[in-house]
Amino acid sequence: MSAALQVLDGGVGTTVQDLGRRGRRHWGVALAGALDPWWARAAHALLDNPPEAALLELRLLGPRLRAEGAAVRVAVVGDVAATVERAAGARQPLPGWCSVTLQPGDALRLGAVQGLAYLAVAGGLDVPLVLGSRATHERTAMGGLQGRALRAGDRLPCAAADADPGVERRADPLPDDDGPIRVLWGPQDDHFTPAARALFVQADWRLTPERDRMGMRLAGPALQHASPAHADIVSDGVAPGAIQVPASGQPIVLLADAQTVGGYPKIATVIQADLGRLARWPAGRPLRFAAVTLEQARAALHARQAAWAAWAARRQAWRPPGYLDEARLYGANLISGVLRAALDDAPWAGLEDAR
Repeated sequence: MSAALQVLDGGVGTTVQDLGRRGRRHWGVALAGALDPWWARAAHALLDNPPEAALLELRLLGPRLRAEGAAVRVAVVGDVAATVERAAGARQPLPGWCSVTLQPGDALRLGAVQGLAYLAVAGGLDVPLVLGSRATHERTAMGGLQGRALRAGDRLPCAAADADPGVERRADPLPDDDGPIRVLWGPQDDHFTPAARALFVQADWRLTPERDRMGMRLAGPALQHASPAHADIVSDGVAPGAIQVPASGQPIVLLADAQTVGGYPKIATVIQADLGRLARWPAGRPLRFAAVTLEQARAALHARQAAWAAWAARRQAWRPPGYLDEARLYGANLISGVLRAALDDAPWAGLEDAR
């Protein structure tokens, strides 16, 4: 039997993702893919996977998975409670931002997720390509596992682990900017009053429960349009990061599964360097925006790329708690002689020099 992860419990909101279906939006096909590509790449980097490989994105509540067929190496990135349940009965907590090897019969239980988390598998998840991507887009039932979230009974084919299971990789969490979410004005910021534009970057916003992979609704002071007629536009192209404002005045930030066109004016667009950070913004934490120039947005993206490269260079090997490498133990020269447990008249007759 080939290596696979058997889904014992699908959790809530767990989907197969990669870097998305790029270059298909002119066909009306959503980008999809990881809500935070930086964290997804980090999970792959702990396993030396290519960045475009497929992995699991965890939202709300993680799944419970069991290795089958052969050993499977996985890596977890994010703030999620994780426990390795060995087939022999032992349980080991698994910290985030590290890898671990599951032997056949071992299970990995992932609990409540804070924001987002990612589970990568060495070699990537082997699900079919659809329009050049393995990403799940649930609204069109495209990609991943039949275009839906994981559920009990699913089987995820993957590559068998071929490295020393006692040597894993870990790293500190990828550092985050701690300032406001940066945006570029427009493209329809002229549909709002000057006071509304000022209020947009001065107010504290909060996330509402209406939040999924398509977008997130924000609650705060109502942003006034220049006139009632300015609350709607002829539908035009939208992209992840666009901030639409309907007649209610409450912003909607579009995310990876966003539609390709929309009829609400867009007051601003989240820059690429900050969109992943926004996608995993914790509930209850006040959210603020700051307007930047195009040059500043490009500089922020370059800084983010440099920070990621520096993080990747700091990955280090580690051994999971409780791991015992028996082959290395028995191969070591621990003593210079052996004791033969045979009866003899002489008290030390069983001791032989093995030099």
